[in-house]
Amino acid sequence: MARTKKVVSKTKKTVKKVAKKRTTKKRAKKHPVSMPKVLIYDIETAPILGYVWRLWDQNLGLNMIAQDWHVMSWSAKWLDAPADKIMYMDQRKMKNIEDDKKILKEIWKLLDEADVVITQNGKRFDQKKLNARFILQGFQPPSTYKHIDTKQIASKIFGFTSNKLEYMTDKLCTKYKKLRHGKFPGFDLWQQCIKGNEEAWDEMEEYNRYDVLSLEELYKKMIPWDNSINFNVYHDEEKHVCKCGSEQFSKNGFYYTSAGKFQKYKCKSCGHETRDKINLFSKAKRKSLRMETPKT
Repeated sequence: MARTKKVVSKTKKTVKKVAKKRTTKKRAKKHPVSMPKVLIYDIETAPILGYVWRLWDQNLGLNMIAQDWHVMSWSAKWLDAPADKIMYMDQRKMKNIEDDKKILKEIWKLLDEADVVITQNGKRFDQKKLNARFILQGFQPPSTYKHIDTKQIASKIFGFTSNKLEYMTDKLCTKYKKLRHGKFPGFDLWQQCIKGNEEAWDEMEEYNRYDVLSLEELYKKMIPWDNSINFNVYHDEEKHVCKCGSEQFSKNGFYYTSAGKFQKYKCKSCGHETRDKINLFSKAKRKSLRMETPKT
């Protein structure tokens, strides 16, 4: 009987030790750094329909507009979310195709939630077009967000033959490329959608979704070249995380200003370069430096 008690007691102690180890391991588990909410989106708009007298060099007055433009569809995806989590809405089931309030409400919610948005030519087109429809439909402005435009990155950094999404994704992307029109080439797609052609709407949906998927892949190719936004200000941890998600860096020489020397680091995954804020020059060295005088 005494032997049985000892065995039971020993077993209980063993279970407690194992449980303690599991608890310790569970507590020590690393959690990924919370990065900003980054939304990739693209919109398609209806054309302005108007009355014209000729085909070339024609200016339309306001009283010559038969039907104003509106948002026809949008597609959006959170950065790094699975491809099957891509979102899409369009006007195909609406009784009044010009009333885009319902689909605007959903894209407004996404923009309101986003810390950063990524677009292709969105600073000149998508963002302003949405803002115009938001105010016309009675929406308040969404919460402020930072904006990364891949076309602006291309214009600033590279000298591509073309900065269009079609060209850049064809040359740089391997999984997703901007789609070319299928059965309904060019303006035919928009015209058939306005007429309610279901097959055309299906093509518009695929076209819109691929714009977002290919744009995400393109941006990831451009990450090492883009220094527009520091994603690390969006979390409170004291570790540095690259925009590509890597936490592995190697020292990569020094960055010099007219009054300082700073350690540089390169991401081991994508090659993006960053630098410290601590000036490595001694106080005496900084004091000895003289500033260049501007020439007139």
